[in-house]
Amino acid sequence: METIFLSGFSVFRPEPGMIFWALVFFLTFWFMISKFAFKPIANALRTREQSIQDALDEAKKARAEVQNMKSENEKLLAQAAQERAVILREAKEMKEQIVSEAQNKAKEEAQKIIASAKTEIDSQKNAAIAEVRNNVGGLAIEIAEQVLRKQLGSDAEQKSFVQKLVDNAKLN
Repeated sequence: METIFLSGFSVFRPEPGMIFWALVFFLTFWFMISKFAFKPIANALRTREQSIQDALDEAKKARAEVQNMKSENEKLLAQAAQERAVILREAKEMKEQIVSEAQNKAKEEAQKIIASAKTEIDSQKNAAIAEVRNNVGGLAIEIAEQVLRKQLGSDAEQKSFVQKLVDNAKLN
């Protein structure tokens, strides 16, 4: 019996019934695959492609933002460096001004002290000179008085000597 079914069958020569059923089966299979598999796979691929594109766009935006932040940071650093330089320069100028003012004030105080000391020295010198003159004048009078008493013994000699002194005093 086996020979009956296989006697006219050849793999290389298909029969029209077999081609028809194979074609019907293939088309049914293809329709089912396309309806239940190809559309969801295509949709999933489109969704995946869109999400990848969105991620790439976000990465570009993030890269642009990072570049902007980097340039802003560089600007801020440059501005901070300029402000730092200005602050340091102002601090240096202020320090020099304070030192200069302190030196000038110290010089003024020293000059005042020196002037005050000179004035004090001059006044004490003048007082000492006046005292010495008074003392010398008093001594000179005492000495002159004693000398005159010794030399001028009589009243007549004393009167003539006083007259002579008065005449000399008028001339001077």
